[in-house]
Amino acid sequence: MPCTIIAGGQWGDEGKGKISSFLALNDEPSVVARAGVGPNAGHTVEFKNKEFGLREISCGFVQEKARILIGPGVLVNPDVVLEEIEKTGIENRIGIDSHCAIIEDRHIKEDQSSEHLEGKIGTTGTGCGPANSERANRSIKLAQDIEKLQDYLADVPEEINGALGRGEKIVVEGSQGFGLSLFHGTYPYVTSKDVAASSLAADVGVGPTNVDDVLLVLKSYISRVGAGPFPTEISKEEAEEKGIIEHGTVTGRRRRIGEFDFELARRSAMINSATQLAITNVDRLFDGNKGVREYGELTEEAQNFLQKVEERVGIPVTLISTGPKTSDTVDLRPEKL
Repeated sequence: MPCTIIAGGQWGDEGKGKISSFLALNDEPSVVARAGVGPNAGHTVEFKNKEFGLREISCGFVQEKARILIGPGVLVNPDVVLEEIEKTGIENRIGIDSHCAIIEDRHIKEDQSSEHLEGKIGTTGTGCGPANSERANRSIKLAQDIEKLQDYLADVPEEINGALGRGEKIVVEGSQGFGLSLFHGTYPYVTSKDVAASSLAADVGVGPTNVDDVLLVLKSYISRVGAGPFPTEISKEEAEEKGIIEHGTVTGRRRRIGEFDFELARRSAMINSATQLAITNVDRLFDGNKGVREYGELTEEAQNFLQKVEERVGIPVTLISTGPKTSDTVDLRPEKL
């Protein structure tokens, strides 16, 4: 029952979309499902010379034989998801669980007008917090209530567990990162629900004994959008000297940059029950590694860093991203997931 969950180990922006697309193309899963909060997190993938910034659909859509699903734990903005369905061309293989809660314009307005959320917390303003609050009150609309989504409705837990029963491969792509978890993150500067691996599994209806691997994605440095504690943060000037200037996919806000936090990574690996680590942006932190696909071709500096990560976190590094293209990846897995 090969089910792999992709989880973020920092404050989001780790490169989960890139890793999801790599697994989708190389391991050929029959199903790729999206878990997490909703359209407040953007994942980016380059495919067929085009860049896709996706907020609802998994970057695993690049596997053209896979069924693409959105689990019932994910918030759905109908306008966003329909636009993404059109631009990715997956009309005939997308399934949205009928129990997905729906974000309406009033949720977005409430999010953007809240002095607490917008001013203090630094919300993305996509309506996710107010929508999850209304869902907890059991009064929100579900996907089954929205006419323009009727053609895409599905029973996602039934589909995924059926595929697992047939021995097919499943990839579950989570969103955001461990440090933003409502339960485990830097409260109150967090998202509106838990985003650790156990919750990501629940989002798509997979029980814990059916999860084979948790692939924890960590960036070789850290970035964070919005307010909140950041122990390893460096100044904007130092980030610019290193050539690291990033902006959030959803908000467009400049990301705060910091050095790799080994304690955060260790705790994240512990609570996510990580079995493997994926380290991204190695090429941006260490010169001379762009596009490298063999471990022995990485610079000594990069190899030393990766070995230190393994030693301090206690989990093997099996995937190393060396560029934005899906193929810019060093694959050290003993066997395909």
